[in-house]
Amino acid sequence: MKAYYFDNVEGDQRLPHHNPDLPPVGLQQLESCGVRYWYIPIDSDGNWEQAIDKVAEERSYKNRDIINVSKEGLGDQYEAKLKIFFAEHLHEDEEIRYILDGAGFFDIREPNKDQWIRVFVDQGDLLVVPAGIYHRFTLDEGNYIKAMRLFKEEPKWTPHNRSAETDSNPHRVTYLHSVQAQ
Repeated sequence: MKAYYFDNVEGDQRLPHHNPDLPPVGLQQLESCGVRYWYIPIDSDGNWEQAIDKVAEERSYKNRDIINVSKEGLGDQYEAKLKIFFAEHLHEDEEIRYILDGAGFFDIREPNKDQWIRVFVDQGDLLVVPAGIYHRFTLDEGNYIKAMRLFKEEPKWTPHNRSAETDSNPHRVTYLHSVQAQ
């Protein structure tokens, strides 16, 4: 995992968009936004599965599935799905992703400065994006990511695109209060 401020330069969303002149973003800063992160390397002994199970138990994740975001994995829906993923949105549940293969970027809207923090994730990264935070996702130039999605209840992924309505969404309001209290 590597996190930094998104440079906001027009161009291919799959590029790093990293300006080294901008200040770095550390794990503590991500945590102040409510984002949680673990590195759990995939090993041949299956220890990674036990580690995922432990996190799932601690955080009450009851269900999981695997998503393959690629042209092969999504077929005719590939381009449409990427547009949906990259539109700024929030969820009313945590978004939990453990990267099994490939790589991509989660852009997290920093609540106090309203700037994008870009989080590069690849194999072994477990990222928890809190309910109510504005964010978006894109692949990197490899155009492929395989991730385990974990859920507290039945699997669902419902994006609510940013609008005046989502600004007053109860999950958004609760999120903002939680990060202000830190």
